[in-house]
Amino acid sequence: MRGFAITAPRICVACAAIAAAFVAKYPDATPDQIEFERRRLARAPLVIAVVSRAAPHVKIPEWEQVLSAGAAAMSLVLAAHALGYAASWITEWYAYDRGVLDALGLKENERIAGFVHIGRPAQPPEDRPRPPLEEIATRFGRDE
Repeated sequence: MRGFAITAPRICVACAAIAAAFVAKYPDATPDQIEFERRRLARAPLVIAVVSRAAPHVKIPEWEQVLSAGAAAMSLVLAAHALGYAASWITEWYAYDRGVLDALGLKENERIAGFVHIGRPAQPPEDRPRPPLEEIATRFGRDE
């Protein structure tokens, strides 16, 4: 696993790669849609790409390596919040686009676990409706 901060001028390269990949997928896209895609990584002052490079290992199963990248991303979000910043872990379509991954310098065996966007909150976050806990969790061995 590894991570890297996407800052200027690298952000310009990444944003251009995202826009180019979008246009290749959607040649009829409007200029507004293309600009929206171009600004994806410019929504926060700092974006950290968390990269998973799981590979066969004698002691660490590949699945555990993948999960550790997710744990690292979540730890970044929690640490940023603890320091008073706003943070969001986002993995969008471009995290799976090989052209974008190449522009970001990822090797063939590397995958984006997520982009952690960090900045100052413009306003307090609004809570969203959540299902009751009993609808999404069960207790092992629970008699019903």
